Amino acid sequence: MAIVVERKRLSLLERCYLPQIVSGLLITFKNIFKPRVTLEYPDQRPVIPAGYRGAPTLVKDSQGREKCVSCQLCEFVCPSKAIRVTPGEIDPGSPYSHIEKAPKKFEIDMLRCIFCGLCQEACPEKAIVLQDEFSINGLSREDFVRSKQALYAAGGVLPDRIMKWKKVKDNAELGGNR
Repeated sequence: MAIVVERKRLSLLERCYLPQIVSGLLITFKNIFKPRVTLEYPDQRPVIPAGYRGAPTLVKDSQGREKCVSCQLCEFVCPSKAIRVTPGEIDPGSPYSHIEKAPKKFEIDMLRCIFCGLCQEACPEKAIVLQDEFSINGLSREDFVRSKQALYAAGGVLPDRIMKWKKVKDNAELGGNR
């Protein structure tokens, strides 16, 4: 059974919509004289707050060597599966042959990335860092898949105490007898 609700009759002033038009114009005139809050984007950049989680990038150590050991923890912990790591071998004749792996391919799909920061937290070598980049542009889907070279170019150098390149010389440094 339907309930019939009687609609309230509008007065002549309400039927003309004049009070609503005048109140809308008053709001407009009040806002004309307020200071602007719009930024002219490419020329003016917004202030990035501390703790901002931007785009993930790869960094090198202070001597320009790759920090990534291709452990694939970042790939496993990524909830959106945006990271793809293909491990590669290090040349046995290299002075860094004591390191087991290095990434042959490292890709991050920025369209899938949710900027959660779990990859940065999971990295044991601190090779992946979230930058302050907030504007990621491209003309096709392929432009948003960043390769290892593009990630290193965006990340740069981050000097720190983690030195995966240092060879352990004796058992005393390993912490005792083995």
